[in-house]
Amino acid sequence: MKSEPRKPFSKDIIHIENIDQVCNDIIAKLKTDVAKKLQRRGGVIGISGGIDSSVCLALSAKAFGPKNVLAIMLPEQDSSDDSRELAEKLAKKFGVSTLIENITEALNGFGCYERRDEAILRVIPSFDKDKDKAKIEIKQNIAENIPAIFSITVIKPDGESISKLLPAKEYLQIVASTNFKQRSRMSMLYYHGERLHYAVIGTPNKHEVEQGFFVKHGDGGADVMPIGHLYKTQVYQLARHLGVPQEIIDRTPTTDTYTAEQSQEDFFYQMPFESMDLIWYGWENGYPAQEVGKVMDKTTKEIENIYKSFERKRKTTEYLRMRPIF
Repeated sequence: MKSEPRKPFSKDIIHIENIDQVCNDIIAKLKTDVAKKLQRRGGVIGISGGIDSSVCLALSAKAFGPKNVLAIMLPEQDSSDDSRELAEKLAKKFGVSTLIENITEALNGFGCYERRDEAILRVIPSFDKDKDKAKIEIKQNIAENIPAIFSITVIKPDGESISKLLPAKEYLQIVASTNFKQRSRMSMLYYHGERLHYAVIGTPNKHEVEQGFFVKHGDGGADVMPIGHLYKTQVYQLARHLGVPQEIIDRTPTTDTYTAEQSQEDFFYQMPFESMDLIWYGWENGYPAQEVGKVMDKTTKEIENIYKSFERKRKTTEYLRMRPIF
């Protein structure tokens, strides 16, 4: 039996043609996985007004029924002001009950903010933790095949911006400190999941899983990940099909981790989702860099460098996806 010839690479190659069927398949699998494999009677999910958690909530509401889904908002002192408003609008749209669990005091108990600010001050002594905002950024172009070098940017109340390269010690301390946020949220979700005999629904998409853009035992801690196989642009397709509020669809994806506004592109991906999805598909499926470059209006060398960056990210984050060694 002859296999079908591979499709020529194009900008439509990952577009979902039968969106209704894809949604129904995910819903059916989610229902079976939770009821049969996990033997749970519903789902608990953390929502923040982001596109991924919104799609997962919509899918869960359809899989288990709205009465068997609990949506939890998990703000802390650095959370975006509009996250709660969007999250509440989302839950109301799909008829799902909500709870608010503010984790600021838990994070204070862990020393999250104190440990983070201590590292920032070693790099930028003028940082005022009570007035200034701060974030971590990547300045390099992914197409240049330069390993990511992180900078800390402090923004003063008058708008002045100060950026300095982050030494490894300070970078690791800042990341380790802020990871308390995702791990605290995971703990709260499991509290409610166990209390209700519900499964914890994870929200990472394909890029977050495969490039390692998640916190181990944080947002990577879940019982089931219904969109873990979907590219970001495909998640947006599902959002439109499922009726996720337009304000959420239009919102720029952020990390919602640092005090200064920060897009996921600035912090980790280094390129727009529309381009990254297609080039990742090309890399993952063995399309020659030259063929992908012609479609994406990039040189063969640029695509080769992006391929190398993908390979490097997957390799260096493999430990995040590993099960415990014993």
